Amino acid sequence: MAPLKNLETEYPIIDSNFQNFCASHGIFSVEDFLIHDLYMLAAFAEQNVSSERLKEGITQILSIIDDMHQPWLNGMELLEDAKRNKHFLPTGIQGVDLLLGGGIRVGQLTELVGPSASGKTQVCLQTASNVARNYMMLYLDTGNSFSPQRIAYFLGKTNELASAQAKNQILQKVMSNILCHSVFDIFAMFDVLHQLESNLRCQERGGGCRIRLLIVDSISLLIAPVLGGTSTRGRALMASAGYLLKKLAHQHNLAVLVINHTVGSEGGTSKPALGDSWKSIPHSRLLLSCDRGSNVYNVSILKHPSMCLAVSTLRYLSRALFCIYLCPFYIRLLGRLQGLLFRTCPYRFAGDEKNIEKMELFHE
Repeated sequence: MAPLKNLETEYPIIDSNFQNFCASHGIFSVEDFLIHDLYMLAAFAEQNVSSERLKEGITQILSIIDDMHQPWLNGMELLEDAKRNKHFLPTGIQGVDLLLGGGIRVGQLTELVGPSASGKTQVCLQTASNVARNYMMLYLDTGNSFSPQRIAYFLGKTNELASAQAKNQILQKVMSNILCHSVFDIFAMFDVLHQLESNLRCQERGGGCRIRLLIVDSISLLIAPVLGGTSTRGRALMASAGYLLKKLAHQHNLAVLVINHTVGSEGGTSKPALGDSWKSIPHSRLLLSCDRGSNVYNVSILKHPSMCLAVSTLRYLSRALFCIYLCPFYIRLLGRLQGLLFRTCPYRFAGDEKNIEKMELFHE
């Protein structure tokens, strides 16, 4: 839950005086109130010169806690919310969008898993450049991987026929819609996410331009250092991070995309990092892998709330081109593609116009 210092902008009553009073009793976050004796806290507030204002602050915190309880929703309300708010954000990579049924889902946490140099950041950057054409987005960079030059390159390749003035306008719009923040530890990420949550609530009330995409590149670099040993603190922090990301996605209609690395396992194979406790957190998991000798990249759906497991083969050409082949049984899952037989659809990932492969869709 949010530190008290992050609530002052939205709730002026929670000022520095109130924060200092709470800190003197070991209360630094909203969560601390849940494990503290509030009757004793109110009694201490009565003895303070600013007792009335302190009691107003306590009442405000209790109101915030009440607002955190989600209301009961019936099936029809959930269906209407899904139709109205939980749409897809296309990544701009047609093969990936097809594999996911339209792109990454708003309201859900999608995870990209893969070894080093498997294209994870490439997918994130192209997704950012595509979504930022219409919406604002936040990119949390944990390893100095964000590249504005790559964003500009993607935009240039997708607007080759536009005039120089039009290209510049698109570039300015996209770049202004991308908010990049460097975070190098999990506590810094919590601070940013709590501030984002507060800003989103203000934007929803004021009707301003809202963020629709949150990318964390990568979540494993933040969580791995706090794991290990016999202490459960690291796992608690990991669970809190997952809960907060999913809460932001669902309550504020964001698409959340995070990167995870792979680690070695028994038998010489690799598996997603962060262990079994983390694997239940993402709604969807995509595994990226590659064969350096043949430049063939594989994308596997490890987990999806509405699709069975599937494997797609991607051919990486001219630094950024994909060719994808879908299994016959998987095509049946894509309702919009039923009835297609040996239909071809050309597309590019982010490279030049050379060697653009075609995608073949096979249907039984």
